[in-house]
Amino acid sequence: MKKSHFKTHLLFYVLITMLLALIVWTIWGNTALMANSITLSGNQIPSEFSGFRIAQISDLHNAEFGEENSNLLNSLSESKPDMIAITGDLVDAQHTNIDVALSFAEKAVQIAPVYYVTGNHEASLSQYSELKTGLEAAGVIVLEDKAIQLEHNGGIVTLMGLSDPDFTIKSNIFDEVPAMISTKLNDLMEDKVGYTILLSHRPELFDTYVSCGVDLVLSGHAHGGQFRFPLIGGLVAPNQGFFPMYDAGLYTNGGTNMVVSRGLGNSIIPFRFNNRPEIVLVELTAD
Repeated sequence: MKKSHFKTHLLFYVLITMLLALIVWTIWGNTALMANSITLSGNQIPSEFSGFRIAQISDLHNAEFGEENSNLLNSLSESKPDMIAITGDLVDAQHTNIDVALSFAEKAVQIAPVYYVTGNHEASLSQYSELKTGLEAAGVIVLEDKAIQLEHNGGIVTLMGLSDPDFTIKSNIFDEVPAMISTKLNDLMEDKVGYTILLSHRPELFDTYVSCGVDLVLSGHAHGGQFRFPLIGGLVAPNQGFFPMYDAGLYTNGGTNMVVSRGLGNSIIPFRFNNRPEIVLVELTAD
């Protein structure tokens, strides 16, 4: 074989090997569940809640990790949470399987109390009433524009949940959504006690959460930007477009912290890149 032909064949095999490796890595990266921990401290956090652990699940979209979500449930159990927060899109409106969602919920409540808010997919779901009824029957606390008080070791914080804006306003042409969310939040904040934790699917409303004085927001929706690149972050997110400002991790403005989960499942775009599905573990520490 001529030397030039050998080099051509070698280059071809190298490229094919690299392509196959990339495909395998991408497939693995869409199913290899991981847990990311975030510790938040502050003098607003009651001393009784120091060490309180929240496991956040977001954007499951009917995905299953292991048979009947055994891998996901095992990871939740191992994290030893004091509560589990589901921040929307538990199901997928285009490929809905309520039985999968309810099966997961029935097992999750055996690990820790579960609190749930809707996402945009639930707002598009004709079977939402069935889903809500099933979740409540399983013992999940559904927070629809509602605030409750959580007690832990004798201390109290306020837990709030917002229904997804799509239940009320299907488009935001005239920027009505921030004003609507601000009105709802201000009403909920009137009865707050101490530190406030908000479950809300939409991270793009961060400025509204800040202006209303919420201490901690748990959010999702952005899917980590779907495709993540070093130094750049996520490529695209719903309601934020290309190179979203709030795609994953912790954001702080004044006294407000917002944690955005990269989520677990996929929806319109059927795969993610360099963006493993995650459980977020938030631990509160009193100063």
